[in-house]
Amino acid sequence: MAGLLCGTKRRKQVSDLHEEGKNAINAPLLHASPELLPEDTLLEENAERTILDPTSREDLNFKDLQKVLIDWINSELEEDRIIVKDLEEDLYDGQVLQKLFEKLSGYKLNVAEVTQSEIGQKQKLQTVLEAVNGVLRPLEWNTEWSVDSIHSKNLVSIVYLLLALAMYYAAPIRLPEHVSVQVIVVKKKEGILQTAHVTKQLTSTTTEMMIGRSERDAFDTLLDHAPDKLNVVKTSLITFVNKHLNKLNLEVTELESQFADGVYLVLLMGLLENYFVPLYNFYLTPESFEQKVHNVAFAFELMQDGGLQKPKARPEDVVNLNLKSTLRVLYNLFTNYKNSD
Repeated sequence: MAGLLCGTKRRKQVSDLHEEGKNAINAPLLHASPELLPEDTLLEENAERTILDPTSREDLNFKDLQKVLIDWINSELEEDRIIVKDLEEDLYDGQVLQKLFEKLSGYKLNVAEVTQSEIGQKQKLQTVLEAVNGVLRPLEWNTEWSVDSIHSKNLVSIVYLLLALAMYYAAPIRLPEHVSVQVIVVKKKEGILQTAHVTKQLTSTTTEMMIGRSERDAFDTLLDHAPDKLNVVKTSLITFVNKHLNKLNLEVTELESQFADGVYLVLLMGLLENYFVPLYNFYLTPESFEQKVHNVAFAFELMQDGGLQKPKARPEDVVNLNLKSTLRVLYNLFTNYKNSD
């Protein structure tokens, strides 16, 4: 019996040593953090992946932020009968993001309505994100999202994207302040997984997040309380722009629609500053929303080059026939160039 027990003990010791040795050999290939899932470790050499820390996922402020964003999306898309319950599961394929951007921007994207395949979903996401990034580019927004991160249901990337849209389009919501999360950055180097914890700030103060939103000014008051005087202002601006555009045999009769593609705005800046704008710098016959935004943003750059302050209006607002935005831009030109020949 004693011999049997000794033999069993020796076999257990051998087994333990074998297991310890196996763990030591495989250790560099296993995930270095208990929070990681097996799929999080499937990386190619020098590839990197960001995973939300489980503690942050349960953070009450972060949950509150998600709820505010979900309620906002559902309110915007109520007419489409779209109900979002989970940001990761409901937004990764691009369908809801497409509808949300179209509702906010007023522009119809050229994508298939329903896509089941992974390739089709990523193609849709690519189109949607290109449109979003095109709108945000003039503001030099730091994009914390990509097709792969959104499609892989990266919650932090999805929230960053929604926050950018909410702030840019001045969503009528109150975002929780000072929300941040911890993420685990996983990178594979020389076959070994390396991890690091990084803090990502999602929201700051309400004041800082309001920067870039439309501010009420004289034109808001004019539209709200003195529409009769608005026509006088529009007539003066039409006279001003035609004085210069007539030199190119061009004429404006509708301010909000004829400046919406940015072409007349670019040409007008060239006339006011007495230079020829090379045609390769803008789209003479823009067809897409992105091309029109490019033109208006380029015209804004020309204004700044001419010593004017950066327009308060956003290029996208002018493209979307927002009268107040167009008036703000043209009135700024009128003020600075009204005495120009």
